[in-house]
Amino acid sequence: MQNNITFVGSPAGDNPAGEPRPLLGVSRSATGRRWLARPHDERLALAHAQRGGLPELVGRVLAARGVNLDQAEDFLGPTLKRFLPDPHALLDMQAAAEHLADAVRRGRRLAVFGDYDVDGATSSALLVRFFRAVGADIQAYIPDRINEGYGPNAPALLRLREAGVDLVITVDCGVTSFEPLAAAAQAGLEVIVVDHHKAEPALPKAHAVVNPNRLDETVTDRLGTLAAVGVSFLLVVAVNRILRATGWYANRAEPDLMGWLDLVALGTVCDVVPLVGLNRALVAQGLKVMSRRNNVGLAALADVAGINERMDAYHAGYILGPRVNAGGRVGRADLGTRLLSTEDPVEARDLAAQLHTLNAERRAIEALVLEEAIAMVEAQAATDALLSPGAGAGALVIAGAGWHPGVIGIVASRLKERYGVPACVVALEGGIGKASGRSVRGIDLGSAVIAARQAGLLMAGGGHAMAAGFTVAEDRLADLRAFLADRIAQQTAGQGPLVPTLHLDGVVSVRGASADLLGHITRLGPFGTGNSEPRLAVADARIVKADVVGGNHVRCILSSADGARLKAIAFRAMDEDLGPALLNHGGRPMHLAGTLRADRWNGAEGVQLTIDDAALPGAS
Repeated sequence: MQNNITFVGSPAGDNPAGEPRPLLGVSRSATGRRWLARPHDERLALAHAQRGGLPELVGRVLAARGVNLDQAEDFLGPTLKRFLPDPHALLDMQAAAEHLADAVRRGRRLAVFGDYDVDGATSSALLVRFFRAVGADIQAYIPDRINEGYGPNAPALLRLREAGVDLVITVDCGVTSFEPLAAAAQAGLEVIVVDHHKAEPALPKAHAVVNPNRLDETVTDRLGTLAAVGVSFLLVVAVNRILRATGWYANRAEPDLMGWLDLVALGTVCDVVPLVGLNRALVAQGLKVMSRRNNVGLAALADVAGINERMDAYHAGYILGPRVNAGGRVGRADLGTRLLSTEDPVEARDLAAQLHTLNAERRAIEALVLEEAIAMVEAQAATDALLSPGAGAGALVIAGAGWHPGVIGIVASRLKERYGVPACVVALEGGIGKASGRSVRGIDLGSAVIAARQAGLLMAGGGHAMAAGFTVAEDRLADLRAFLADRIAQQTAGQGPLVPTLHLDGVVSVRGASADLLGHITRLGPFGTGNSEPRLAVADARIVKADVVGGNHVRCILSSADGARLKAIAFRAMDEDLGPALLNHGGRPMHLAGTLRADRWNGAEGVQLTIDDAALPGAS
């Protein structure tokens, strides 16, 4: 089997006419990107700063995020009292909640059928914890990524039925599982679907289908961005209300639902749904719960990962989440759910250690696949001249035999970041390719993949603008590439070639990158999709010291003419042109782009810049 690589579309060229002027004059940085100021209303930004007593930069961030003056208080201090809706606003929620409350009272055997990612694991663990707390008999089933694939499958459902389960709740899956749920119904197994993925006009055979993205749903505009764990939390609230109203807690303690918001926050952050509205409130309150470390599984995972500070969205998304995910990617799919639902500290420590080890294994596998993929990209680029420094093709499609399906999404993301173009990575085995894709601003990859599925080119596929996944027969790859090339050409027609860009929220000096500014920026969190962490340009900074740490990271000390100093670090910088640019600055001042983070060491707390990009003034 030959590994295959194809570029779809045309290479990027000069800046399109009519584009805004580059920020600080940077039209091509060390990573080949054009720097642009994030668009915002200057008058609104100034009004935010004046009314809230905020730095002007923070006012610009609020304005750029579309926050008006009346919304500022809720944005800076989101509460569930303000944003939590009546769960019964969702179609089928009342039917689902009443049926589950009745099942608890009657002592029926329940099972939750979840997905193997973090959203699925947190959703499953939340339901397991709740139903155990109210006295129900419940178990969790998580399918194996390789052997069973995503979502309910008939053999697994029938095994649950044979084991005595008579009611299954699917979470983070099920809304398009027509055949498996039909088989379950025929066997006398009731199913309640709790999902958040896009539904089709028809719904599967189930007692209830709770999904804010049903086509007949009326609250999609308000709740359609919920992760599955957010929908699951609303279900728990609804069931709990019914149990309370019917006297279930007369002789038993009512569970503290707010104590499980740490699970909701973890799943919401890791599923990269927009952190706005209800999602923002769930994460903001959930991170407070997470920092108390009451969940023995999360506490054990934080310990093994070396987290010794207050946890925030960064820790959830980049440290805890990948470890919970590792079981589904390269190990046992149920490890994450078991860790998050256990009450046994000994079991929690053992499961956390397993996931930590599996995450290291995942990283090693990812590194090997990425290295091979980059070599293939560079070889093809050298042959076809489709990639030039700082420019890229319209999209990159690469397929290889023997690649682990559990890491292809991460590899696709790395390729997208490295080359500034959409990337699809296909793992081939037995004539079938499982693929994951990541896109860039300006290209809706998900719609192109859905169109390819509807055209009969894919065995399965879907996604959204920035990410997609699909299954394709190997002999249809060439047709798929041609189809994607045409779709992307249609999307970009008249727009000019895509140019990689870096959007910045403001410019500060080395002295201006202070602890006071960081304190104001922190109030803008939690950060994630829909509310990205503010990225700043530090202008005219001199690098007084730079060295390589950890193999491929570059650590710097910055200074300014007025004597101010600032620590900085560029992660994985030696894997691209950024690292050499920082090391070989020749003593000249540089513009640096990145995010401000707290720097805690030996009981002291300072500020550090995480560098994303760099440019020499006047040389861009």
